Amino acid sequence: MQFGIVAIPSAREADGLIDRTVAFAQRVELLGFSGLWITDAFARGSAMLDPLMFLSAVCASTARIEIGTCVTQVPLRHPVELAHRAQTLNILSRGRFRFGVGSGSTKHDFDAVQVDYARRFKLLPEYLAIMRKVWAGEPVFGPALSVWPGTEGGPPVYIGAWHSPRWIDLAARHCQGWIASGIHGEPAELPVGLDMFRKAGGKRAILANIFTDLRPDPPPHPLIAYAKVKVVCGKAEARDRLRRIADLGFDDALLIVPFGAPDMLDEIRALLP
Repeated sequence: MQFGIVAIPSAREADGLIDRTVAFAQRVELLGFSGLWITDAFARGSAMLDPLMFLSAVCASTARIEIGTCVTQVPLRHPVELAHRAQTLNILSRGRFRFGVGSGSTKHDFDAVQVDYARRFKLLPEYLAIMRKVWAGEPVFGPALSVWPGTEGGPPVYIGAWHSPRWIDLAARHCQGWIASGIHGEPAELPVGLDMFRKAGGKRAILANIFTDLRPDPPPHPLIAYAKVKVVCGKAEARDRLRRIADLGFDDALLIVPFGAPDMLDEIRALLP
């Protein structure tokens, strides 16, 4: 199993944000983690960063690690414009960009941009089909967008979704992989979804958004108490939990490490199985 890192900068790290971002990303790469990923939200009551803009800074300050989204809420954006932005990041990162996509889960985000929340499951496959046409240089609503050399076909796409047959099939047969959630995925259900994904021919399965904090008194976070898979504990327990995560059979695990505590990356790296 590969272990990557998820960064979620907050307003607390606003001062010197670009320097913090560069230092954090370079530390992730130096320590041998597989990649640096970011989530996507913007109407949740706190200041958040646009994921593709954030990753553009990361790709300029790293050379080897993957960079990715876990996951971009596709229905919130116009698919042609989103395809163009993803294509841009793909070329800037020299092919290291991994485009995790999903239908979205929070109505506030949809209300903020006047998109019908009830249509999100219908819009995701429709918009993905449109983006693939854009990446192939085909016209959609008007003239085709020219495809930048080296980005033909678009970036690798990973579906972030529940383990329903519909989404597992889409992830396995038409995308490069599946992203399961450490926040919402019950430990007993994850192997069921993974087995379904493998039987459908899926290659790469990623367990993302695993809250990880080794401090004795970590700051409260509304999702930590709710999260089903997490490593918020002391080092001895953390080593055991990381081993159990590796035993689930996923190809990758993505750990949410506090952006404001980069020294913890070294501690976590020393505990990995």
